[in-house]
Amino acid sequence: MEKINLQEKFGKFSDHWHPRLLGELNGQHVKIAKLQGEFVWHHHEEEDELFLVIEGTLEIAFKDKSIRLEEGEMLIVPKGVVHKPIAHKEVKVLLFEPAGTVNTGDQTEERTRDRIEKI
Repeated sequence: MEKINLQEKFGKFSDHWHPRLLGELNGQHVKIAKLQGEFVWHHHEEEDELFLVIEGTLEIAFKDKSIRLEEGEMLIVPKGVVHKPIAHKEVKVLLFEPAGTVNTGDQTEERTRDRIEKI
């Protein structure tokens, strides 16, 4: 057991859309990532996703609306819901989702990460 300093962990990488694993509990992964630009439209068949904005502003687009998240705000995207994260400027997020969740869900592209490195 040891405490985790989020700012220290965010300082260890600079790339975008590449989640890093902070820890695991009860079959769930706690990850952090830096996001910038538009991601791919996707959904997760079996997994809900939690997005918690640590720094910046994140927009999550859905087919019928868009939700804007500010620092300290979070959103749970239910499984099966098609969505696209958009970060107009760099955003730091904490993600909470079942272990084994692929970041691009049902899509495969150059930003797909099916293995997450621990930081």
